Amino acid sequence: MTTPESTAPATAAQTNQTVATDTSETPVPAASTPPGDQTPTPAAAQGAGSPVAARPAPVETANPVPPRATRTPAATTPAPRRAPAPDPDFTDLPPAMAPQALIGLLLGAILGAFAAVVVLPTWLPGLSASLLGAEPKAYWYLARSSAMVAYALLWLSMVFGLLMTNRLARLWPGGPVAFDLHQHTSLLGLAFAIFHGLILLGDTYIEASLWQLLVPFAYQGFAPFWVGLGQLALYGLALVGLSFYVKDRIGRTMWRMIHFLSFLVFIFTLVHGIWSGSDSSNGIINGFYWLSGGTILFLTVYRVLVSRQAKRPGKSKQATPVL
Repeated sequence: MTTPESTAPATAAQTNQTVATDTSETPVPAASTPPGDQTPTPAAAQGAGSPVAARPAPVETANPVPPRATRTPAATTPAPRRAPAPDPDFTDLPPAMAPQALIGLLLGAILGAFAAVVVLPTWLPGLSASLLGAEPKAYWYLARSSAMVAYALLWLSMVFGLLMTNRLARLWPGGPVAFDLHQHTSLLGLAFAIFHGLILLGDTYIEASLWQLLVPFAYQGFAPFWVGLGQLALYGLALVGLSFYVKDRIGRTMWRMIHFLSFLVFIFTLVHGIWSGSDSSNGIINGFYWLSGGTILFLTVYRVLVSRQAKRPGKSKQATPVL
């Protein structure tokens, strides 16, 4: 007969043997984590007196993601810098005509007029009847034709200048092209105007001396007041045309103030041609005066309106996105 006291030691022995057997058969995994990342076993945690659940082992992935602190930013291309806006008045552009070319042009006009007055009648005696006869017409024709060419070039110079200030040159023919045409027509007009004045020395009907042709209002012959306005227009055109070459020295403000004289130069030239020209009654010449004066008036009024609209208070420019 077996008593409870006798069976108790046997049961305890069997239990200890079973635990020992299971412990010996369970493989111990090798340490795969660094010493600092080892996690305590449940038994060690219970032995320390704090019932903390075991932390699961980290799962290794094929492409591990580095921590945010050590993540390298992707390489980015620097944004392109915006090119500086071109000068709307094109005042930074160099003169379209080289100084040497300008000197040659003006000397050519002066020597050409001198040759027509002095040299040609001497070298070609057959022209004396036409040039030095009782009613000479050649010098008057040369004077009137050169005057019309000079006026047409001045008109084109004014048109291209107003197109630039009105920003209409962006549509046609382009800002830099309009600037070059503005300068070339102005300087060519100056050369033809000089020839127009000096060729009158050979006209026996006018009978003007060099002093009377060079000094404004010194001539007291045919239409002296309107001739004097033409002389003032010649000097004003020379001042405006030559200012292209000294704008860096006189500054933009002074250069623009000189350029405002172009309007007076055009007005003086127009009234000079109408009231002192013998062919103003011609339909074609008269129509050209109306056409040229009307276009300059229209472009000038348009420029004033655009300037006032741009300076209107409360009108802010739209923000330009940065590229």
